[in-house]
Formats: sequence, structure tokens, C-alpha cells
Amino acid sequence: MNQVVVVDYGMGNLHSITKALQAVDTQVQVTVSSAPEAIYAADRIVFPGVGAIGDCMAALGKLDLIGVLKQVAKEKPFLGICLGLQALLEESEEGGGVACLGILPGRVVRFPSGLRDEQGQLLKIPHMGWNQVHQLKRHPLWQGIPQDSRFYFVHSYHAKPESSQDIAAVTNYPGPFASALARDNLFAVQFHPEKSQQVGLRLLFNFLHWSP
Repeated sequence: MNQVVVVDYGMGNLHSITKALQAVDTQVQVTVSSAPEAIYAADRIVFPGVGAIGDCMAALGKLDLIGVLKQVAKEKPFLGICLGLQALLEESEEGGGVACLGILPGRVVRFPSGLRDEQGQLLKIPHMGWNQVHQLKRHPLWQGIPQDSRFYFVHSYHAKPESSQDIAAVTNYPGPFASALARDNLFAVQFHPEKSQQVGLRLLFNFLHWSP
């Protein structure tokens, strides 16, 4: 059976993501766990997160999960969601500067204040609600998802990867930022697929059937 572990470090939409994974494939065994042995034993990993990156890294350290996540991110199909994307980079400027997992080169920055749309209207921070995701490269997780589909976002910070080769999609607010990253067996999204209706469920289905 396809065994999926949703990493529990106290800062994720665990119920929503678990229900969504179970809904798209009833043959999948989904476990929510913070136990290193369960994470190592899983066929694939989902790393969600909401909240502050400093709290995230502190919780991962307290649970001895930093080394675990670095290891499985090299070996298994791995999906990062929202804060679970940001934590994959080297550092975040949130909270005065926080060292992250360093799995992907790059940093996380805040949307600057005073952003305006094409009509001159002030854009709110956090970026919250539905927005288009423009796919930059073909990837199995985009299968069946039309170009420029709308996904649901809630975030004030966004990733600036060092290599453009790691960017799988961009979203405008008002200029483009990286809304999905991909490298080898790792895929991460800034939006919430579990809140993004059919296209979000399709992405989760694709992840469950992805063989990097």
C-alpha cells in the first residue's frame, strides 16, 4: 500500500491535508506523525505548515526532525506546502532572520509594503485568496491541471530561490514570485492545494502517483 506520512510538528493544516489525501485515493494509507521512524518508513512525505518560520524551525529542532527531513527530501517523493516550501530554503528574513533547512539554495523575503495593482489599488499583505499559477516547466504534478489555474494562497513571505531552474511556477502579486519549486524528487508549493478545490485535489492525486 502507498504509505504517506504528513509531518506533524504542531504547525500545519493537518486535518485538512489528511482528508484531502484520503479523498483523492482511498487506497492510500495516510499517517500524521512526528516520529522519525515513521517518516523514514513512509513511501512519500507531505511537509505542511502555517505560521512563523522561527516557530517552525524551533519545533523541528525540538522534535529532532531537521536531519530527518533533510535525509528523506533526498530519497522519497516529498511535497512541501506553504511554510513547508519556505522552510526548504537556506534562510528567511522573517523575525530578523531565521536559518532554515537549506535543502534548496535561496532565501525567503517579505512582500514589500506599498505594492499596487495595475489599477493603482493598494495590495494587501498578506497575499490572501485565489490567484493564478503559471507553470514554467512540464512536471508530473501539473498533469491534468490547466495553465494559469487558480489556487488559494495565504502568505506574507515568498521564496527567492538562487537557481531559476528550481522554479516550477510563478504567480503575480503584482510582479512574479515563485509559487512552486521542483528539483528531483522534491516538489513544493506556496499555495494550499487542500483548499484549492479540484485543481488542488488533482495536484495531490498526481503527487500520490508520482514516481521520480
